[in-house]
Amino acid sequence: MTGVSAKEVTIGIDIGTTAVKAVAADADGQVVARTRIPHRLRVPAPDRLEHDADEAWRQGPLRALAELDRPDAAAVTVTAMVPSLTAVDTEGRPLTPGLLYGDGRGRSATGADTKFLTGEAVEFLRWTARQAPDAYGYWPAAAVANHALAGEAVVDTATAGTTHPLYDRDRWNEKICASCEVAPIQLPRVAPTGTAAGRVHGGDAVLGAGAVDAVCEQIVSGADRDGDVLVLCGTTLIVWATIGEYREVPGLWTLPQSAPGRYQIGGPSNAGGLFLSWVDRLLAPATDAPVDARRIPVWAPYVRGERVPYHDPDRRAALDGLDLTQDSAAVRRAAYEASGFVVRQLVERSGAPAARIVATGGGTRIAAWMQAVADVTGLPVHVAAIPEGAALGAAFLGRVAAGLESSTTDAARWARTERVVDPDPRWSAPTQERYGRFLELAERVTARNSSTGEKA
Repeated sequence: MTGVSAKEVTIGIDIGTTAVKAVAADADGQVVARTRIPHRLRVPAPDRLEHDADEAWRQGPLRALAELDRPDAAAVTVTAMVPSLTAVDTEGRPLTPGLLYGDGRGRSATGADTKFLTGEAVEFLRWTARQAPDAYGYWPAAAVANHALAGEAVVDTATAGTTHPLYDRDRWNEKICASCEVAPIQLPRVAPTGTAAGRVHGGDAVLGAGAVDAVCEQIVSGADRDGDVLVLCGTTLIVWATIGEYREVPGLWTLPQSAPGRYQIGGPSNAGGLFLSWVDRLLAPATDAPVDARRIPVWAPYVRGERVPYHDPDRRAALDGLDLTQDSAAVRRAAYEASGFVVRQLVERSGAPAARIVATGGGTRIAAWMQAVADVTGLPVHVAAIPEGAALGAAFLGRVAAGLESSTTDAARWARTERVVDPDPRWSAPTQERYGRFLELAERVTARNSSTGEKA
């Protein structure tokens, strides 16, 4: 116990791809307790991505709350990656694998491409209902966690909205549910983001209705001015450039930002921690050996397809320009550069002015990754002081739900920078040349897919 007033402490719990992260924060955004509960990421086939939903979505949040040991908390709020889905019994215990974003079971039976925000959640529901037709309910990760914590099978409006067209016009679509042989009542209750949705078991803490992880990261990032580019360095790499007016760009997403009159353009890529961890497992252990800036190969980082901007689940990785003079350090640096190239690609496609990058997420602890992003974009990287940005944002939403705050726009006061990573001018010319090769590699895949009739 820290002695901080009960009214000032709220808890945010983030169900991520490889771990549950949780923080307890005071009124000033100072983290007074934190924990991380790892869980398994299962990849039983190249097009599969799943959790043991009981381990990751039910037990993980319960363990995180217990380890924080803050019975004085005024609110507890859950955020999670989207989309996700599992079948549950009457006790809220998962019965089927926890399907995750990009899993092939989210593609339609006809083979047509379905992707996040345009049908993936519908296909998840269809597959899961066939596996467990007698299930009590069909819930995403946040609903499983909220039920475990407070007996409330509830999700927030932001999470429900990502399942469109399954959630349409403030309700679950009865026609789509019927096509999946599911009743709308088997899906979670939906509560407005930042409202009280129940009470946590064993105490007086409010259960707050949260938001998707990327939204929670954004509200406490401080990246709300023109020229700011928010980069979420997690298992998924997510890039949001801040713009002052709504704009549509093919392949990118444009969403309202929490700051009034602002929008964010960009989206998620698979060139984040999932790709980098895979590369790391292939290579010899990292050393401090110097790397020649002129002798780095180029990765196409698509080990499990790509989301934005290509929306192509069939893309695969490639390594270009490898020769006998290069070692594991060069190949590892190439992987970090590839992640940075994706950031640059999405910013350039957006047409948004870019003055700085605000980086958050667990990957910010990897200095080499942050340096590579700075080098290949030519932009300073402002590294967030608290890497558990999604959990921190959820904790702020808990304050709103508990009546301690009046607006999410005030969350920007919690933004803090730990350090600024500047581009190294010695790497400017070599990375510029490699960025051109990176784009050429991507275009080769597009051309090949077009010639074979595949969707790129």
